Amino acid sequence: MSLLGGIRPPIAVLSVLLLVLAGVTALTLGRLDNAGLPKAVMTSQQHFAEDGAIALRASVDEGVTDLTRTAALFNAGDPVPADAVLDKIGNVYQKWNGSAVVEIKTGKLLAARGENVPLTAIDRSKLGAEDGLAPRMVRLENGESRLLSFGLLAWKGRPQQLIVTSASLKFPGISLGKFRSIAVVDSAGTVLSSDGVPEPEQVRTDTQREEAKESDRRLKAFAKTAARKAEQNPLQSKEPGSGGFTGVSGSLTGDRYLGERQIAGYAALAAPEAGETTVATSLGLSVVAMTKVAEDPLTTSSPVFGLLAAAALLVIGGLTVAFLLGTVQRPLIRLFLESRRLTRGDLARPVAVPRRGEAARIGVALERLRRQLLDQSPEDSAHDAPAVRRRRGARALVAVAAVLLLVWCAPLLLLLNRAGDTVVVPQQMVNDQRERTDTLSDRVRRALNEGQADLASVASLIGDGTSPADMTEVLERTMSEHTRYQSIYVLDAKGGVLAKAGGDVHSPKGEAPSTKAVRVLDDEGKTPVILGTAELPGRGGAAVVGEIRVDFLNSVLKRPGLGDVRVVDAKHRIIGGNTGYLAFHGLPGSRLDELVDGSNQKVGLAPRPSGVMFRDGGDIRIAAAAPFVGGGAAKSLGWTVVSWQPASGLAIPAYTYQDRTVLAGLLGATAAAACLGWLHIVVVRPLRELARQAERLADGDRKTVLFPRHHDEVGAVARSLELVRQQLQGQRQQQRRQGAHPRTPAGARRN
Repeated sequence: MSLLGGIRPPIAVLSVLLLVLAGVTALTLGRLDNAGLPKAVMTSQQHFAEDGAIALRASVDEGVTDLTRTAALFNAGDPVPADAVLDKIGNVYQKWNGSAVVEIKTGKLLAARGENVPLTAIDRSKLGAEDGLAPRMVRLENGESRLLSFGLLAWKGRPQQLIVTSASLKFPGISLGKFRSIAVVDSAGTVLSSDGVPEPEQVRTDTQREEAKESDRRLKAFAKTAARKAEQNPLQSKEPGSGGFTGVSGSLTGDRYLGERQIAGYAALAAPEAGETTVATSLGLSVVAMTKVAEDPLTTSSPVFGLLAAAALLVIGGLTVAFLLGTVQRPLIRLFLESRRLTRGDLARPVAVPRRGEAARIGVALERLRRQLLDQSPEDSAHDAPAVRRRRGARALVAVAAVLLLVWCAPLLLLLNRAGDTVVVPQQMVNDQRERTDTLSDRVRRALNEGQADLASVASLIGDGTSPADMTEVLERTMSEHTRYQSIYVLDAKGGVLAKAGGDVHSPKGEAPSTKAVRVLDDEGKTPVILGTAELPGRGGAAVVGEIRVDFLNSVLKRPGLGDVRVVDAKHRIIGGNTGYLAFHGLPGSRLDELVDGSNQKVGLAPRPSGVMFRDGGDIRIAAAAPFVGGGAAKSLGWTVVSWQPASGLAIPAYTYQDRTVLAGLLGATAAAACLGWLHIVVVRPLRELARQAERLADGDRKTVLFPRHHDEVGAVARSLELVRQQLQGQRQQQRRQGAHPRTPAGARRN
């Protein structure tokens, strides 16, 4: 018999699968780990830490790139005094705590701005090494950490000078909300900077001081654990297929304190693309975000449902297997044995005919063939054959077995453990949606501000005597260092293009450069064109214009765990998004429009982000909106970042319970479909065809050769029928040669 063919393997595999499914059902349904602390809350803290790591990495890399590019632009022009260098840098960028220019050879301080830069931590003799100008971290006497970045000024005929900037390792624009703290951690687990944890002297009561001390202690413990976990491979730190963040990230659970549990997310600084390395990622820093949540005491797990479902499956599965064994397997095996008996010449006993279906039809045909081997004619054998009912064949029996299994699968798929519209969504999820959306809004605003600042830096270094060729060189260098632009060009006062780098120019021809620092062009078209403009000093209205790619804006919005994210303008028209959208169209639903309007209402001096949960029947969604708040050129756009996602996609116990129930029913239906389909293809269909061939053979068809389709029980019966056909054909030929009455075959008794 074939290994995969025959009647036995499908039924045996079905039995094994049902047993395995019963075990899985008993072990998983009703058992939820950390039911009082949903996995969605833990995952949200992980995403929060990832947001902080992305923001910090982008800030560090952007600062180093800006300083290096600015130094290169200064080197391309005429020498300027050190004070002028720092004044121009300070006018364009406000991202450094302190800056200084020193002469490398003598170490003489030529100019300084802001806080004192720790120049004594710089070994000037090693600046010429391969990584001599690489940024480095230093610790001040007061315990704070600073990141030093360097830019080299080298003019012909002058001593080389070094621009040194110091920046604190603070998170740019991270919205913490209430009861959350965040920290930057080095590779040894030392907290370099933190926000959100008050110092003991900043609180009033003894209870608050104890809470502050406990939070500080737990944050340091989380920092040690995060630094240790950050050393592993990113592919091993997360579940397979989680995707999203390219670095090491995860979540941690702490102890209970005053009825609340402290949890944290951690993330190591990682490059935007897997396998790459940036300046920030080489520093070995990690981010830890910690908060306190109250566990839900009403959410418990019980194995009762799983045990009952498993017991029901064992009963129904046992009945199904017994039904298949009794109605399909045993009659077919009996036919196989009876056909073998006829081919051996044992014609004395009548064929044991099954009760119904194709097996009965084949059994009747075998009985008729037995009589024909005993010299009866086909007509006489048909008259003496027992009657058989054709209605319920093997196909109907397999369908009955499928219905029996669906009795168990269908309720799990459609009825039991439905979450409904009363699901309790943790308030922490709504808060995290709001805070993460606010952080993302700040990232978009800062990205646009950085783009306009780059243009202002380029404009400040293009003098009234700069040739178009030199302009083009500067523009091409800026394009190569920043991927946010699709084109950069210089327009004169009448809108004529003086120099260009990158793609096509979309500014209206013949129009003077706009006075708006950042604006959106072609608001009636299919693709928004975001323009940044910086006026050229001394050029009579000429300006540098940069077109920011919408794809760059959309890439900033791609954050896991936020659902659908859109950037809308003051008229609620979509400018960008992390998933498919139609530009300049409205948001899907009036509730989101109301949310945007509400978030843009001033509360105090500025608007504040809003987070809500919508309940519309069984559809539950959490949404948040955060308008642009803060300085810079992008604030005038009046944009708002909106995010929303269905609660059913979150790892909340009610939905997890429902998903596991549906999965159990789906696995049962899949096992039934696979095994019964296998049985139908391998056994039932060949059996139906064999029944027709056997009846034709019994009716006197001696010319049609019977070929077995498979090497199994049906194939064995087909081979036996072929041998009987050959015997009958030989018997008829012998009768023709003898021209007399046939004699009784050997092995049969005379009456």
